[in-house]
Amino acid sequence: MNIKKEIIIGFLVGIIANTLGTLLYIVLFSELSILETFRAAVEQEHIGSILALGAILNLVVFFLFLRIKRDYRAKGVMIATLLTALLILYYKVF
Repeated sequence: MNIKKEIIIGFLVGIIANTLGTLLYIVLFSELSILETFRAAVEQEHIGSILALGAILNLVVFFLFLRIKRDYRAKGVMIATLLTALLILYYKVF
């Protein structure tokens, strides 16, 4: 087992899950199109909140990896989630 490869796979799955979670949230709860929603979120400074709601899907993936004993992939998902948290912090501060 290549540990680096497992962490990278988990990281990529975490980024994809966060992206899909964000898009799913926009599709389900926004009356605007995806691009219009992003533009409005940036203008109203709510992009961090939308990213945080999209990161909820990472929770599901994280526990799925733990359940099937893929600990290093779960670690990669955790790194992706922390990167998202830093991005949200950047949007909130600057």
